[in-house]
Amino acid sequence: MSTLTAPVTAPAPSTPSRTRRPSRQDERHRRGVARWFVLAAAVLAALVMLAPFVIMVLNALKSPQDYSQNGPLSLPTQLYLDGVTTFWERTEFPVKLWNSFFISGVVALLGTLLSLLNAYAIGVGRIKGRLWIVTLFLLANMLPQEALIYPLFDMAQKVGLSNSQWSVIIIFTVIQSAFGTYLLASVLGTFPPALLEAAALDGAGRWRILWKVVFPIVRPTLGVLMIFFFIWTWNEFFIPLVMLTTGDTQTVPIALASLQGDRMMDAPTTNAGALISLLPALVFFLIFQRTLTRGVTAGSVK
Repeated sequence: MSTLTAPVTAPAPSTPSRTRRPSRQDERHRRGVARWFVLAAAVLAALVMLAPFVIMVLNALKSPQDYSQNGPLSLPTQLYLDGVTTFWERTEFPVKLWNSFFISGVVALLGTLLSLLNAYAIGVGRIKGRLWIVTLFLLANMLPQEALIYPLFDMAQKVGLSNSQWSVIIIFTVIQSAFGTYLLASVLGTFPPALLEAAALDGAGRWRILWKVVFPIVRPTLGVLMIFFFIWTWNEFFIPLVMLTTGDTQTVPIALASLQGDRMMDAPTTNAGALISLLPALVFFLIFQRTLTRGVTAGSVK
C-alpha cells in the first residue's frame, strides 16, 4: 500500500519588526511638558525680578520704628504713609516731576529726530567716509560721562546756560542721538534702492523721500528709540546733578538722592520716594508697551 504524505510547506519568511513612530498625541504630550517647564522658569524669573519691588513697597509702608525693630523683610504692622508725604513735601516732588518729564520728553523727541536725519544722510545719502563716521558715533557712546562733565560744564557757563534745563537737554540729545545714529545708519544702509529710485523717478526730492518713503518704514524703530531715550534720560543722575544746582530745576533722581544724610538715612522715606519716583516711568512704559513690542518685531515679518 502506498502511504499518502502531506505536502511540506516552507516556513514563511520572518518580517523585520518595525519601530513604532511616535504618534501626534505623544508629540503633543512632550511639547506640553516642555511648555510647563518653560512656564515654570518664566514664573520663577518674574518672582526674582519682582522681589526688590515688593520689598520696596513693604518698607515704604512701614514706620521708622517698625523698620528698625523688625527689619526690611517683615510685613508692616500698620499702614504708615508719613514717609510718602514727607518725601512729597521735603523735595517739592511736583516740581521735580515736571522737570523730569520736560527734559526726558524733549530729549526723546529731539534725539530721535536728530538720529533720523543723521542716519538718512549716512545710510541713504552714502556720504564719503561713512564707515569712519559710524565708527565715530560708536566711540562716542563708549566715553564715560566723568570724562565729559568738566568741558560740558565750562561750555554751559560760557554760553549762559548755567543751571538751565536746556543745557541738560542739549547734552543728552547729542549723547542719545549718537546711539540712535549708529543704530539707524545700519538699518538704512540696507534700505531697498528700488524704492528710492522709484520715488526719484516720480519727481520726489530728498526731503520728500525721507518723510514719504523712509519715515513710514522705520517708524516702529523710531518709536522704540523714543521710548528708550525717555527712560534713559529719566534715570540719569550724574550730569543733571552737576548742571542743575537749584531745586526748581532739578530732576526726580536728584530729589531722591537728597534724602540721604551724612550720618543717617530714613529708610521708609527713602523707599517711599523710590516707589513714587518709579511709578511715572513704569506707567510710561506700560502705555507704550505695544509700541515697543511692534517696533522690536517689525523687522521679523516682511
